[in-house]
Amino acid sequence: MVKARKIVLVRHFQGPPRTEDFRIEEEDLPPVKEGQILGEAVYFSVDPFQKGHTAMHKVGDTFYGAQVARIVESRAPGFPVGRHVVAYWGWRDRTVADVGSGRPEPPLYVTPPRLVPHLGDLPLSLSLGVLGMPGNSAYFPLLDICKPTPGEVVAVTGAAGAVGSVVGQIARIKGCTVIGFAGSDAKVKWLKEDLGFHHAFNYKKTDVSTALKQAAPDGVDVYFDNVGGDISTAVMSNMRYRGRIVVIGAISQYNDLEHQKLVNLPFTFLAQQLRLEGCSVARYHDRWEEGISQLTKWVRESKIKYRETVTKGFENTPRAFIGMLRGENFGKAVVKL
Repeated sequence: MVKARKIVLVRHFQGPPRTEDFRIEEEDLPPVKEGQILGEAVYFSVDPFQKGHTAMHKVGDTFYGAQVARIVESRAPGFPVGRHVVAYWGWRDRTVADVGSGRPEPPLYVTPPRLVPHLGDLPLSLSLGVLGMPGNSAYFPLLDICKPTPGEVVAVTGAAGAVGSVVGQIARIKGCTVIGFAGSDAKVKWLKEDLGFHHAFNYKKTDVSTALKQAAPDGVDVYFDNVGGDISTAVMSNMRYRGRIVVIGAISQYNDLEHQKLVNLPFTFLAQQLRLEGCSVARYHDRWEEGISQLTKWVRESKIKYRETVTKGFENTPRAFIGMLRGENFGKAVVKL
């Protein structure tokens, strides 16, 4: 009988997660049935949204998240042994699961298990980053909702993360002036020198409104919000007429016991006729390959650059997750098993 290790939630977080909130357990897996595969995890993803979803966990549940797994046994057509899948099976090193349903499984699945495209010489881990959910989380909300045009100003918070770093580069490709906010001088340097952001600021050292007045004296046309909180209040207060805002995350609030609130914005929205929309990338399930295909092309053309923060070892997954929430990662944070 095949055994699996899994990382379970020991207790619900009180403020920032701690390593003692998790525990490694072992379980026996059932035989693989028709329509199922057995996958062995190669990489785990750690993402900000996992913190926001912990209220849906019960104590003792396997902690939810994405992984890349190699298929070691299959009784499912179209999922051959030796190929890899991206699946939202959580932090477990082996999984027997149904595949091929073609639809996300509510309430948490972003997409059903999908085969990883043949990436050639590109790292397999990119299917959890720029060529996966974070990449599409940048691609579709920016282009489909905000529709930036050449010459416009695009501001991005969480700009050195897995999503924000891609957003800024897509906006640059589209001919926009790009402003990024990140949490360290090293990240600011990376954004400007390596990724081509026109302006970047350390929000811990610089007043956001002052920075925007310096970089975009006429205002911001598009705001891609990854963080929420006071930074977003400041950016939204410096928007141009008919500006567009998309909210896909609120990492500044995930560790707060009391959520911050937007302040003094109703008049700004009225006077500037702003449009704000929240977006979960799951809505683009039916267009998933469209985004991955275009992002892969840009990566191969060196129009989009990426960076990964890789932690090694199954048992170190909670530490990688905690560090990501603290902003210790550049680009995508993954765990290599």
